[in-house]
Amino acid sequence: MSAAAKVTEKQISMDGESQMETNWRPDSWKKCIATQQADYPDPEALDRALESLASLPPLVTSWEILSLKSQIAEAQRGERFVLQGGDCAESFADCNSPIITNRLKVLLQMSLALVHGLQMPVVRIGRFAGQYAKPRSSAMETRDGTTLPSYRGDIVNSPEFTEAARRPDPDRLLQAHSRSALTMNFVRGLIDGGFADLHHPEYWDLAWVAHSPLAEEFRTLAEGLGRSIRFMETISGQRAGSVKRVDFYTSHEALHLHYEQALTRQVPRQEGWFNLSTHFPWIGMRTADLEDAHVEYFRGIRNPIGIKVGPSVSPGELTDLIDRLNPNREWGRMVLIHRMGAAGIGEHLPPLIEAVQKAETPVLWICDPMHGNTETVASGIKTRRFRNIMSEVEQAIEVHRSLGSRLGGVHLELTGENVTECTGGARDLSEKDLERAYKSTVDPRLNYEQALELAMFIVRKYPQAPDQ
Repeated sequence: MSAAAKVTEKQISMDGESQMETNWRPDSWKKCIATQQADYPDPEALDRALESLASLPPLVTSWEILSLKSQIAEAQRGERFVLQGGDCAESFADCNSPIITNRLKVLLQMSLALVHGLQMPVVRIGRFAGQYAKPRSSAMETRDGTTLPSYRGDIVNSPEFTEAARRPDPDRLLQAHSRSALTMNFVRGLIDGGFADLHHPEYWDLAWVAHSPLAEEFRTLAEGLGRSIRFMETISGQRAGSVKRVDFYTSHEALHLHYEQALTRQVPRQEGWFNLSTHFPWIGMRTADLEDAHVEYFRGIRNPIGIKVGPSVSPGELTDLIDRLNPNREWGRMVLIHRMGAAGIGEHLPPLIEAVQKAETPVLWICDPMHGNTETVASGIKTRRFRNIMSEVEQAIEVHRSLGSRLGGVHLELTGENVTECTGGARDLSEKDLERAYKSTVDPRLNYEQALELAMFIVRKYPQAPDQ
């Protein structure tokens, strides 16, 4: 470990201790207005479920969280790039080995392209093992004269439009914990067992993309990296054991505050409170008001945290939010995930970057090119145009560069399944193709080809260091 990394870890620990205030508790969010919460018809059943949840083992550990915080601090200094990706909303039915394996393969392949092209380490953060809650624009949904509660993700209810399916069920909180634990256990088992070994990138192949226009380009990249690793091993006379496995972290929108509170714990030999449901929770745009219950909750946890930043956020609102959530300007703490849309990023992002620069607080900027580019086609299907996704990423890179800032990562909704949910890409999917394999119950996702194409596009557009 470098001296700089050691200093960062020490600073993270010291700042984390000083940041904890005596007037904060995991349930202090209840004194604030809490939006986007489920309305459970049986409060006693909810209390029983939360009591059971609070007694279950955590899903992640404090030392994993602090390790990620250290890596994010390095990314803030320009020494790493963050790749965050996964499903828009996980479903309980998707907790099976093929879907989890394919999702992991996509993220590993993207990170391999980024590591090779950017010549820097990549922080891999999955949108999985907890992404079961989704915000809704309305608490109720009406179809053909029938009004029922909106679908808020599998952690709350089911998507089927029936009274029984849409009734919020507190037992689903326990099911979410179980599915998250199963997912994490399988991911850890794959990685520890050598699934991510760079000596064998062929393990990451996806059968359905054997004839992808990008398959040969990626195979050439992987073989070139493999030859480089073997060459270095020949020169050194030692096997490069560190490339057998990678660090992999989890993330989700910490929307359901009862669930997050039940998994917020104190741990031995560490000060303060950790959200042990995930390594990296984030606050969505709908719940990021300064006095919102979510901001109050996030204020007291020691995890690195993300904030989604949209075009409606003013520079003053953003800096006030940063001050509330990171008053001690702690390195590795704050990630700003901007989602402006390809048409609006050039206007809305620069004032925010300049305001944060003036505040002199360490942040990591990453681009979410998905949510600002969602549209509905004539058939009523929600989609995203791949060219708009690429455009927002390219503009983000240029805007940051022009202001002396740096885009430090991307936040993507993607899947390893053979879906047709976003138009364009290597196979030039059309609006007619959307009906062929549209599987998402919430938002459209990039498929494997589009995700890998985007990774290679980032490599081509990203400014290289002078010595590269």
